[in-house]
Amino acid sequence: MSSSTFLILSIMGICGSVFDAAAWSVNNFLMTGPKAYLTYSSSVAAGAQSGMEECKFQFGWERWNCPESALQLSTHNRLRSATRETSFVHAISSAGVMYTLTRNCSMGDFESCGCDDSRNGRVGGRGWVWGGCSDNVEFGERISKLFVDALETGHDTRALINLHNNEVGRLAVKATMKRTCKCHGVSGSCSIQTCWLQLAEFREIGNYLKMKYDQAHKLEMDKRRMRAGNSADSRGATAETFHHVHATELVFLEDSPDYCTRNASLGHHGTEGRECLQTGKNLSQWEKRSCRRLCTECGLKVEERRTEVVTSCNCKFHWCCTVRCEQCRQLVAKHYCARRDAAATNHIKRRNKGHKR
Repeated sequence: MSSSTFLILSIMGICGSVFDAAAWSVNNFLMTGPKAYLTYSSSVAAGAQSGMEECKFQFGWERWNCPESALQLSTHNRLRSATRETSFVHAISSAGVMYTLTRNCSMGDFESCGCDDSRNGRVGGRGWVWGGCSDNVEFGERISKLFVDALETGHDTRALINLHNNEVGRLAVKATMKRTCKCHGVSGSCSIQTCWLQLAEFREIGNYLKMKYDQAHKLEMDKRRMRAGNSADSRGATAETFHHVHATELVFLEDSPDYCTRNASLGHHGTEGRECLQTGKNLSQWEKRSCRRLCTECGLKVEERRTEVVTSCNCKFHWCCTVRCEQCRQLVAKHYCARRDAAATNHIKRRNKGHKR
């Protein structure tokens, strides 16, 4: 049990989330440390869940769409994974935990935590000074490390990769913080400003880490030295590799599997049955290509299905004081990836084979 993700999964399990299939309770960990940590467990659980919700949003129209099994890939030795996708799961979960702890601290939810006023009074730049109530990210970082990194007890390459990607997530929270200022001066002249640091919206952190995912670096390890386990030779090979890795760079060890096809043992559902987008307002180019990416390029066809959607409409305010709406029914066309017939599948295979040549 050497994954920070497993700890998050366990915390979420005792908080009644959808991930309550965890094999043991986080209390096993919490009871071995200061009892004060119990104060933060619900925030840690909420942060981990917000991280996974953001993961689902960022990968909503990709072949790998951050399934619930993503949280479990590192919980069993035989399934321990170090793919590009796993690196994102560790980073976004870690960021979510730190973000929520920091935000709750600023809201006064913890007696032991308050604003970060360590820079107050210092000149920050021309025409402004540090002041106000900055979000205490140092607190959020410190407590999140105690939780998220706690179960990464191994010293092998995968453990170090997980710890590194956890840290990338925490650094993302810091890197996206915003400076907020308030003007001071006679008649609103704004001759001087007082400024403080605030957390960005979590969506911005998700966007930042998605960019890091796209730029993630694969570590090329000496397989012979890696097989030496925790020996000095293995640790030396790992140290040499990480020496060239930047602190804000996501890293992975293994190529991703084929997410087009179902793999029950790894928790991959494949793309058959997935919804894709063909029409709609304000679609990005990435969303417009989702049917090709999820269906056509995976050997599936795009199937249109019309479904009836019931919405509230023609709402009117009645004095006093209710709003009454009608129920409007509308046929909506949605598109899904469906299996082709055998003849079409063989044709595509022959065409792809010829293309490769």
